[in-house]
Amino acid sequence: MRFGKKTAFAAIVAASAIALAGCGGGDVVSESPAGESGNDGEMYVALVSKGFQHQFWQAVKTGAEQKAEELGVRVTFEGPAAETEIAQQLDMLTTAINSNPDAIGYAALDPEACVAPLEQAKSKDIPVVYFDAPCNGDVGLSLAATDGKAAGALAAEHMAELIGGEGEVAIVGHSQINSTGVERRDGFVEKIEADYPDITIVDIQYGDGDHLKSADIAKSMIAAHPDLKGIYGTNEGSAIGVVNAVKELGLAKGELTIIGFDSGAAQVNAIKDGTMAGAITQDPIGIGARTVESAVAAANGETLDEFYDTGSYWYDADNIDDPKIAAVLYE
Repeated sequence: MRFGKKTAFAAIVAASAIALAGCGGGDVVSESPAGESGNDGEMYVALVSKGFQHQFWQAVKTGAEQKAEELGVRVTFEGPAAETEIAQQLDMLTTAINSNPDAIGYAALDPEACVAPLEQAKSKDIPVVYFDAPCNGDVGLSLAATDGKAAGALAAEHMAELIGGEGEVAIVGHSQINSTGVERRDGFVEKIEADYPDITIVDIQYGDGDHLKSADIAKSMIAAHPDLKGIYGTNEGSAIGVVNAVKELGLAKGELTIIGFDSGAAQVNAIKDGTMAGAITQDPIGIGARTVESAVAAANGETLDEFYDTGSYWYDADNIDDPKIAAVLYE
């Protein structure tokens, strides 16, 4: 299902079911793994995220746990060790479904691969809500997430302002598959193409949110485009990879305009020391809280909105200490 801010609640025809047999390999990271049903009378919500390696997901977990305590429900929260481990995430989803929770919250790494297991949840009358990124198909009842295209456009506006409205820029993305990577990229590209004709996007490559891979990509971009004025990294790992690249190349602070996405201690420090110009932050605690709230409502048979936009915000050295911004930074 494609969730839009003001679109009708409609199903998209699912792709062919993807078998889960043979999924394996790689490490998984799990905190409070799903494995018990809520048969003791306490409502139980199983949450399966995209990963644990970034501080963003720890903040989502915090928000979910806070809301669960407030509502008097039990939640579990788990995800694979890296956001490339789709098979491991699907195994976790299957385990969550088999635990017969009152509701499931899911953040899709691959929007097609999750269609088949979520049909199983539907057949068992387990309501499903999405957070951060949806699955295709017609199972999910709601999505709590940042409006990725609006956030990407916000990054583009600040990039344009910082480089004087002209020049070459590039993008280090974190995914060509899941909706967050696609929308943050497309929002940036479409805004540049529509409003800034003197800015050229010379390259877009993908580092899977990995610091080392993203750093190597950024170094190759800088070498290939000596007039490059700026690079936009679409998540925490992408942005810090770019920061590490300019440090390894010995570029002066500010010589290349770097705009990131998410926060975390490394990005906050890079902005404070002048290596990074600024970034877009989300409200991960709000995403976690809204997901649990939606899951509980779904389990109780209540009507949900299709999309809950939890917001996006620009922060830089000038406003980083503003209380409104500090509230949505997750160091």
